[in-house]
Amino acid sequence: MKGTIVVIPAFNEARTIREVVTAVRRLDVDRIILVDDGSTDATATLIHTLEMQHDAAPILELIRHRTNRGKGFALASGIAHALACGGRRIVTIDADGQHCAGDIPRLERAAMRAPEAIVIAARIEARDAAPPLRRFANEVADFWISWACGRRIDDTQSGFRLYPAAVLARLRLRPRPNAGFAFETELLIDGVAAGAEVHGVPIMTRYLPDRRLSHYRPWRDTWSIIRLVGAKLLRRGLYPTGLLRSLDRGGGSAKGRIAALRDID
Repeated sequence: MKGTIVVIPAFNEARTIREVVTAVRRLDVDRIILVDDGSTDATATLIHTLEMQHDAAPILELIRHRTNRGKGFALASGIAHALACGGRRIVTIDADGQHCAGDIPRLERAAMRAPEAIVIAARIEARDAAPPLRRFANEVADFWISWACGRRIDDTQSGFRLYPAAVLARLRLRPRPNAGFAFETELLIDGVAAGAEVHGVPIMTRYLPDRRLSHYRPWRDTWSIIRLVGAKLLRRGLYPTGLLRSLDRGGGSAKGRIAALRDID
């Protein structure tokens, strides 16, 4: 879709980067920005090979960090460049192959119905396929982040999202040191505080046994997220109204919106 730029952060993704980029290239998007976050395997070489395919569309660009700075900085670099290129919708998708690029048009359709909303590709279909520890960590993060946002949000840890440029322009896009995965949490909470809605599009849970282990460390990264959220809640006097709203699973909840989007699709 005109105005959509896809950002793919990558760290040691030589096994999957080619198939992920090839899948995105089949779609009608303006540009793909790959951020190699200091990989030590063949990730950068493979991206260069793909970049040399001048006859392929859309445009493919590589940003390379000399050292590994973490997912937060990789996303920030890619998002900043996407905004500088005039992207109106920024889609972020992980490079490990757990997301289906073919779902990007579904996120775009949801964005057309709600132009000021952050759209999350929520892994709620076949969620039992996720490893138990990872599922538990995600549920803990969902509770805290939903509280801080003042609304129920499913799969707050999904790296597959669509951000409207108009929302990102109102946010701080410089990650805190060692932010890692917490940067995505901060974008979500601050986006809601800046007036954005959060809509969900249901996707399948895909954990492929032959792929590398996730860079997400369930205990350490979840604790980092809880500390970030806790600090924001303390600044708002613990935001009790937000807690009550986040526990509401009625029609205004993310699950209600996801169900509605499923019916439309």
